[in-house]
Amino acid sequence: MATSAVPGAIAALLAILRAAAELSDVQVLDGPPTGDMSAAEYVSVGWQPDGDESVQIVQDFNAAGARTRDEDFAILCWLDTWTGDSEVSARRVRAFELLAVVESAIRASGGSPAAPTLNGAVLWSHLTNAVLKQANTDQGVRAGIAFTVTCRARI
Repeated sequence: MATSAVPGAIAALLAILRAAAELSDVQVLDGPPTGDMSAAEYVSVGWQPDGDESVQIVQDFNAAGARTRDEDFAILCWLDTWTGDSEVSARRVRAFELLAVVESAIRASGGSPAAPTLNGAVLWSHLTNAVLKQANTDQGVRAGIAFTVTCRARI
């Protein structure tokens, strides 16, 4: 019996995002970026800047008898877009385009678009929270969105 559905859910989320045609030119990372992060665009699963957490987990018994548990968890993610130009508006629009692709990919996973199960790894998942961050750097404007994929699983 599994202690948590989190490892399988993260693996499934990564696979779904890496398979999304609209993200073919975007790096999809497992955890924090490492090395040279001059990539124009990336999505990081299980990491947000300025944070020490990757996933927040809560479990409770599903029913009397303690045979199964419900697990609710939030996978913290980040997406980033940069081109080296100085137009904030264009980066902001592109960040939300990327977020829309992520949300659509989660909605369309599994056997039915109406049941976003991360290909069976969880009972359901959905994008529940997002925070836009914009910055002017000496290398141009960057826009990023910290977002959360919230899931429920039965273990």
